[in-house]
Amino acid sequence: MKAQVFSINGSKAEEVELPLVFSTPLRTDLLHKAYVNLESHTFQTQGRYPNAGMDVVAESNSPPTGHHQARVARMHGGGGGRQGQGGGVAMVRGGRQAHPPTTEKVVYKFLNKKENKLALCSAIAATSSVDMVRSRGHKIDKIESFPIVVSDEIESISKAKDLEKFFDALNLTQDIDRLRSRLKRRSGKPLLRGRKTKVGKSILVVVKNSKNLSKACGAFFGVDVKSVNSLSILDLVPGSQPIRLTVFSKNAIEEIGKIKSPHLELMVKTK
Repeated sequence: MKAQVFSINGSKAEEVELPLVFSTPLRTDLLHKAYVNLESHTFQTQGRYPNAGMDVVAESNSPPTGHHQARVARMHGGGGGRQGQGGGVAMVRGGRQAHPPTTEKVVYKFLNKKENKLALCSAIAATSSVDMVRSRGHKIDKIESFPIVVSDEIESISKAKDLEKFFDALNLTQDIDRLRSRLKRRSGKPLLRGRKTKVGKSILVVVKNSKNLSKACGAFFGVDVKSVNSLSILDLVPGSQPIRLTVFSKNAIEEIGKIKSPHLELMVKTK
């Protein structure tokens, strides 16, 4: 299986042999499972400060009987404020919670290494499917071939104006413009909580070295740059919906060919 390699000017440069990873069958069920498991690694455990409601000067009467009052710890003080009020227990005003959630709860979900590797290979292979990319809502009307492979010159781009010329040459700008309608300011709770805008995902550029290119992509909505070593299901399948419009550099294709997985070894034996 071969793919056309384009230059950064949009012209056809050469053809490259795709690695066996691109022959991995699509497993949407496994993609969803891997996404849910990996997304849980960003969760923060909910808990309480252990001394919440207990940092008070309150104690029970000793002995606690014969004073015509409940056996509840009372606040100290010289008058005014909370003097004489109950404190330090769960049933009083300003007291602690009776059974608060603790941070010992495990919120991470775990996934077998082989399943994770198979899901990643399946997502990479799905980038060569025109129907899968279009079904996610990407605009790919004038794009000639999939997967989109470009020369290694893209890794040297460090300015937004040069990256914009590259997107125009490969007819990728239409997908970035698709997100401009979502830049309307939101109101209500999202605005109060710092989510005043919600921009979707557009192009994912996968390269071997993303140091230069990552500086230039910040000016484009929904465009992300990832190195092959840090590539994840979370990047390729946002929201567990396959598959994202992805551009590979030639070096990235070579690095992907080094992926080792039991299912790839089995495919070699069956051939």
